[in-house]
Amino acid sequence: MAMTAEQATWFAGTFDKLVDNVGQAVLGKPHVIRLVLMAMLAEGHVLLEDAPGTGKTMLARSLAATVQGTNSRIQFTPDLLPSDVTGITIYDQKSQEFEFHKGPIFANIVLADEINRASPKTQSALLEVMEESRVTVDGVSYTNPRPFMVIATQNPIEQAGTYRLPEAQLDRFLIKTMIGYPDHEATVRLLGGASLRDRSSSLNPIITTQAVMDMADLASETHVEVAVLEYISRLTEATRTAPESRLGVSVRGALAMVRSAKVWAAAQGRHYVLPDDVKELAPYVWTHRFVMDPEAEFAGATPEAILTRVLADIPAPQQQVSV
Repeated sequence: MAMTAEQATWFAGTFDKLVDNVGQAVLGKPHVIRLVLMAMLAEGHVLLEDAPGTGKTMLARSLAATVQGTNSRIQFTPDLLPSDVTGITIYDQKSQEFEFHKGPIFANIVLADEINRASPKTQSALLEVMEESRVTVDGVSYTNPRPFMVIATQNPIEQAGTYRLPEAQLDRFLIKTMIGYPDHEATVRLLGGASLRDRSSSLNPIITTQAVMDMADLASETHVEVAVLEYISRLTEATRTAPESRLGVSVRGALAMVRSAKVWAAAQGRHYVLPDDVKELAPYVWTHRFVMDPEAEFAGATPEAILTRVLADIPAPQQQVSV
């Protein structure tokens, strides 16, 4: 059943309330907050890549404080084991049975702090759970709660003791974005509240996990014209044939765009997706999925430049909304 105009208006109003609540702790960054909330309602995961001290952890904590669900934090280090993330099976001598003790990944919102500091073996433990929302340990599958969202952070400046995220794992993040430094006005407000170390601690939850699921289900009913789907397909094909890239946007990336655009449209009070939604979200949903040709990358080619050219070359459809 397609979303109605009235439902889209309600969705946008609720979405704005969530943005305002998180914005009480993360000052001056409404666009980034909207992107992360969009990812949550599209049931995807977020990679925050930025310099130290820009509020990556604060944003994740503030979102967890806004949702009345479970949340956990995993501090990734080189000695972190896969079982430290997923959990471990222990033999109980009293009951003479093996019991599975769930790890911190079994929460509604999981903060994976400095994810690139863990070994590739530990990073790979996230592959199944991020894609299928379940963990398989000793041949037994355990389902994660819904909603389930991983917010991972990494510092692109400091490379000592870090491991580059593999392409297969990057492809499982719905969006990749950065927060950046606050503007002058927001900085002054932050400095005025310097005595408050954790601004997220003062936030009250304003939405339940059931309400998040209801909003996610409603957003999935946002109408997408066939012309827009064809536009997304042509864009992804163009990224794959670009001479500077070894691999362009995957099928998973194309599906991620559809899910993201549906939520983005609903958050603006529309019950249908426009080509402009795709253009606006493309840098966040697609650029981290590129695998660049080494020679082209050495010559200065970037995923952002390829995407800009592709968006300019592929004409957007003149959409006629038929709903």
